[in-house]
Amino acid sequence: MAFRVPADLYYTKDHEWALVDENIVTVGVTEFALDALGDITFVDIKDAGDKVTQHEPYGFIESVKAVSDLFSPVGGTVVEVNTAVLDNPSLLNDDPWNEGWILRIEMEAEKELANLIKAPEYKKLIEA
Repeated sequence: MAFRVPADLYYTKDHEWALVDENIVTVGVTEFALDALGDITFVDIKDAGDKVTQHEPYGFIESVKAVSDLFSPVGGTVVEVNTAVLDNPSLLNDDPWNEGWILRIEMEAEKELANLIKAPEYKKLIEA
């Protein structure tokens, strides 16, 4: 299966994506990870106002196959949680790039973006 890897996003080796808009980073899970997990049945994440640390867990997702930690691509403060995903976890499987975003973080240090990978490198990672 060919997975979409939008070129305008950053990625983590843990298969999260990050859309950067100035200092606000929208976070989600890639199609590759969701395909491996299967149907998502439950999402548990930090609340708005909570602090997150780059590459540290901010919650977990549960699927028919496994429970997996969700790792923050950047450090900062959670400014918004997608409650639609909490209420209907299948949104992650249905539309991971748009309606299936998980949270938004006010990034503390833009230099942390250097620790993420861009689309060409992520494509190589998932093809390996």
